[in-house]
Amino acid sequence: MPQSLDASSFEPPPEAEEFYRESLRLLAESGIPFMLSGTYAVSAYTGIVRPTKDLDVFCKAGDYPRILAYFRDRGYRVEVEDERWIAKVWRDANFFDVIFNMSTANMPITDEWFVGQHKIEIYGVEVHITPPTELVWSKLFIQDRYRYDGADVAHVILKKHEEIDWRRLLTYMEAYWEVLLIQLLNFRFVYPSERDLVPRWLLEELIGRLNAQLDLPPPNIKVCRGRLFSPRDYIVDITEWGFADVVGKGLEERHERAQ
Repeated sequence: MPQSLDASSFEPPPEAEEFYRESLRLLAESGIPFMLSGTYAVSAYTGIVRPTKDLDVFCKAGDYPRILAYFRDRGYRVEVEDERWIAKVWRDANFFDVIFNMSTANMPITDEWFVGQHKIEIYGVEVHITPPTELVWSKLFIQDRYRYDGADVAHVILKKHEEIDWRRLLTYMEAYWEVLLIQLLNFRFVYPSERDLVPRWLLEELIGRLNAQLDLPPPNIKVCRGRLFSPRDYIVDITEWGFADVVGKGLEERHERAQ
């Protein structure tokens, strides 16, 4: 039987609660695969409850147009906020997010996210929630001036380490293994008595990569990957300091090639 969460504990705006209830009911009736993430998933896994003003509905990129069409046909207003990762469904002033990729546009929701039977009952509706592995993955890059999800990552590891597929997580983070290492070191610092909850082989693998990298020459192209964490906090690096963004070349390299 799925865990039941008390919706009132999340302090939704009074006018939004009925909207959330009806939206989740329609999503369940649609037959389109989706899951609930964000605060609700964190609460289900850790017991931590905090106020939230929205619903994060995750789905595959191929399914988000179907969700929008389903709600549009029932009188809801829909919008594609950013084709790379997010859309919204509205009824008057209330909305829920339809997320099919992370804001970094490098972590699409795939079939792997729907493996397992992680469910909760919320607003009177039984729904799937993001599995622990993917929940950690979805939060590793949220390091903005106004929001840092490192505590969520640490708490989910603490409470659900046995359910995290560490090899799958490493595969997800293959190109960004340093970010994973940073977060695991953060966990070890926060919980020194719980260090063994992170597999030894994983730390040895990541530290081995770091050791191999130490003797390599620096990259030829000046790259700032900080905008994967925060598009706003690292904009000066791209616009004024000559660093390349996640794709493309920096200003200095472009100028050199033009001469």
